[in-house]
Amino acid sequence: MSSQKIPRSGGRSSIPASSDRPEDTWLPVGKLITFGFQHVLTMYGGIIAVPLVVANAMHLSPGRSAIMVTASLFVGGLATILQSVGVPFFGAKLPVVQGVTFGGVATMLAILATPGSDITTVLGAVIVASIIGLLIAPFFASVVRFLPPVVTGTVIAGIGLSLVPVASDWAMGGDAEAGDYGAMPHVILAFVTLAITLFFSKIGSAALSRLSILLGLVLGTVVGIFMGLTDFSDVGDGAWAALPEFFGFGWPAFDPAAIVSMVIVILVAMTESVANLLAVGEVVGSRVGRRRISRGLRADMLSSAVAPVFGSFTQTAFSQNIGLIALTGVRSRFVVATGGVILVIMGLLPVLGQVVAAIPMPVLGGAGMVLFGTVAGSGIRTLKSVSFEGNMNLVIVSVSLAFGMVPVVQPDIYEGFPSWFQTIFTSGISSTAFMAVLLNLVFNEIHLGNPKGASVFAARPVRYMTSSDLQKLQEGDVVTDGKLLDRDGEEVPTVPDSRTEEIRQAIDSGEVTDTSEIRLILDGTKKTPADRPGN
Repeated sequence: MSSQKIPRSGGRSSIPASSDRPEDTWLPVGKLITFGFQHVLTMYGGIIAVPLVVANAMHLSPGRSAIMVTASLFVGGLATILQSVGVPFFGAKLPVVQGVTFGGVATMLAILATPGSDITTVLGAVIVASIIGLLIAPFFASVVRFLPPVVTGTVIAGIGLSLVPVASDWAMGGDAEAGDYGAMPHVILAFVTLAITLFFSKIGSAALSRLSILLGLVLGTVVGIFMGLTDFSDVGDGAWAALPEFFGFGWPAFDPAAIVSMVIVILVAMTESVANLLAVGEVVGSRVGRRRISRGLRADMLSSAVAPVFGSFTQTAFSQNIGLIALTGVRSRFVVATGGVILVIMGLLPVLGQVVAAIPMPVLGGAGMVLFGTVAGSGIRTLKSVSFEGNMNLVIVSVSLAFGMVPVVQPDIYEGFPSWFQTIFTSGISSTAFMAVLLNLVFNEIHLGNPKGASVFAARPVRYMTSSDLQKLQEGDVVTDGKLLDRDGEEVPTVPDSRTEEIRQAIDSGEVTDTSEIRLILDGTKKTPADRPGN
C-alpha cells in the first residue's frame, strides 16, 4: 500500500543510470513479468469492451469479433510500450497503460448507423482525426499552466469517482441484458474478491501486499469456479496463434462529417490523457511538465493513427491502472512496458486472451472497487496542499465534482442535446476536467469581479479572542479534537458561563486546589458551598 520511493538497493538500478526518478527504476525480470501481468489483468476488461461493443453493432461473427479484440490488444500493447519506454519526441516515459478509449463508442456507433457508412468510415475518421491531434499536441500541452493542484486534484478525484459505476457494473455481471445481471452470487463474488485483495494488502509481507490485486483476481477466479461463475469452455477454440491483419476490415473511407465528429472525440481523449498523465505523475511522485505531456499526447495520437491499420480505434491512457500504481507502490515504467509486451503477445496468441477473458466480471468488479477508490483518494491527497482560505477554491472543487458526477449518476441527462455536446459532457472525466479548468480561469486567473472576501459558500465565521482569554493560556497548551490540553496532556476543563462565578468562588475559598476537582464539580460528584443546604 506504500507509495514511497522504491529503494535502489537489492539489485535494482535506474535507467538511465544517472536518473533518480522513481519511474526509471529497473526491477528483476521475474518481478517485471509478475507486476506487468497484474496491470494487464486490471485493464483487460476495459480494453476489450470497445471492440466487443462495435463488433456487436456490426453483427460480426465470433471469429471476426475475436480478430477485432486481438487487434485492440496488439495495438494497446504497442502503444503502452511506446508511451512508457519512449522514443525521441514520442512517449511520456511514465508507467502509463494505453488502450482503446470508451469515449468514442457513441460517435462510432452513430457513424455506423449513418446510411452509406460502415466500419471503413469509422477507421478513416479515426486516422484523419488522430493525425490532426498529432499536429496540435504541442499546443494542447500548453494548457498545463492552467492546471494547478486545485484543478489536478479535482480531476484526479473525478476520475476515480467516475469509474466507481464501472466497478459496480462489473460486480453485477457486466452485461445488463443478461438474465442473471445483478444476481446475488455475482455481487457476493465481487465482495469475496475485495476481501481477498484487502487481506493480502493488510498482511506484513511487502511482496504479497504489492501483488494483492493479482492474488485477488486469481483467487477470486478460483472461487468463481466453485460458484459456477468461471467458464473456461471457450479456451482453445480457434487458432492458438495468429498474425494481425492489415486493413482486415477493408481500406479506410474518408467522410468529412464523420471526421469532424471524430475530431471532437480526439479532443476529449486528449483532455482525459492530460488528466491521466498528471494523475500518474502525482502518484509516482515525478514532475509532469508541458514537454512531457506533449510527448505523451504525440504517442497517443500516433498510436491512434496506426490503430485502424490493424482494425482498432482511438488510444488513450487508461485511468484504471493509476490506482494499481498507488496501491502497490511499484512505480517503474518498465513494469508497465512489460505489461505492454504481454498485451502484444496476447494479440498474437488469442488463446492467452481467452484464458484472461475467462475471469468473471464480478471478480474484476471487486478489484475495481479498490483500484478506482484509490484513484479518488489520490486526488483528495493532492487537494490537501490547496489553500481554501480567502479564495474560491472550495467552489471550484465542489462545483466541478458535482458537474462531473451528473452524467455518471444520470446518464440520460443530455439526451436532448446536440451530439457534439453529448460527446464531450457524457464523460464524467471530461466534464470534471472542463469545469475545473473553466472555474479556475474564472476565479483564479481572471481577477476582475472577484469578491474582496471569500465566497459565502467558502467563508468561515469570523473568530477572535480577547486579551483576557490569551492571558489564561500557558506555555505548552494545545488544542486537540476540540479540547484544550496542558503541557502534560491533561485536559483543561471548559466551564459554562452560568457556573463561572461558582467555580471562581470555590477556588478563592480553597475548596478547589486541583484542576481535576473542577471536573468533579461539573459532573456533580463534588459539592461547592453554593450547593450545600442553607446557601
